[in-house]
Amino acid sequence: MNIQRRIGAAFAACVITATFAVWQGSATPAQAAEEAISLLGAGATFPAPLYKKWIEAYQQAHPNVAINYAAVGSGEGISRFLGGAVDFGASDIGLRDAEVAKVANGVVMIPATSGMVVLAYNIPGVTGELRLPRDVYADIFSGKISQWNDSRIVAANPALQLPAMNIAPVVRLDASGTTYTFTQNLEAISPSWRTSGLGVGTLIAWPNKAMTVRGNEGVASRIKISEGAIGYLEYGFAKRLGLPVAALQNKAGQYIKPTETAGQQALSEAAAEGSGERRVFVADPTGSDAYPIVTFSWLLLYQQYADPRRSKVLKDFVGWGLSQGQTFGRDLGYIPLAPAVAAQAEQTLASIR
Repeated sequence: MNIQRRIGAAFAACVITATFAVWQGSATPAQAAEEAISLLGAGATFPAPLYKKWIEAYQQAHPNVAINYAAVGSGEGISRFLGGAVDFGASDIGLRDAEVAKVANGVVMIPATSGMVVLAYNIPGVTGELRLPRDVYADIFSGKISQWNDSRIVAANPALQLPAMNIAPVVRLDASGTTYTFTQNLEAISPSWRTSGLGVGTLIAWPNKAMTVRGNEGVASRIKISEGAIGYLEYGFAKRLGLPVAALQNKAGQYIKPTETAGQQALSEAAAEGSGERRVFVADPTGSDAYPIVTFSWLLLYQQYADPRRSKVLKDFVGWGLSQGQTFGRDLGYIPLAPAVAAQAEQTLASIR
């Protein structure tokens, strides 16, 4: 081969290599900086550990994408989303029609994960399984039962040595989807709760003896250090701190511990109630083996984004979460979405522009 042919071959090889590098996603520093994008989200603390894992894994595979998620509670997340201060919100409750109407670019709600709200406790000397009847745990949080050796708790737990100790409920101070889920259940199961005036909501005027904290993590931490405490929180937070959780009586009269199977049975009722786009909730599941307090957790996205690149990356990230991201849920105490729910969510996601 003469020198001209060698030079020509080398040049062709460089062109092919450069083209292949661009096709593979390689780029010059200038190109990389140009393609970099940063996304901001805020909302529920319930799914926050799972979203943290998603973001870490996704960013590792997509180094030019930076995603920041502020776990500020469902109420604040909704507020920031409605105000256009974030690219996406997160909530354990859906938006009301009046709220959706405020968003000029439209709203899409995507179920991202699901889980169980548990009652974790710290009772010195009690090592066996604590069982709580429906009327009992409602009356604990309304302030009508204030001692661990109350006759109704003792009757449900004859094998336990319950102490003569004050019950210290731990509740949320911030506007919380977990609070909404819990109080929806209380409203459904307890006539006593319905007449107490406490109601259903993200913010509740709890009795004065309740200890108020921010976030699911705050509830878990306070229970851990407070003897006599009991509080409601997402199961994974209790699991990570090794907190014991009560077996709760369901509508069928069975005492059910929070397990994936028990949660899935309850969630199957919720999924049957409506579409994957809008929030659906079953406040009092009927299944004999169903855990009684479950919820989907939702990502709030705009129907249309001004920047097509931002829309594209968000759809890719959320789509990844609906598929590969679901595998992270079990170890963190969440219940992966049923395949039919995830498939419907992906169809809804595709409508975003």
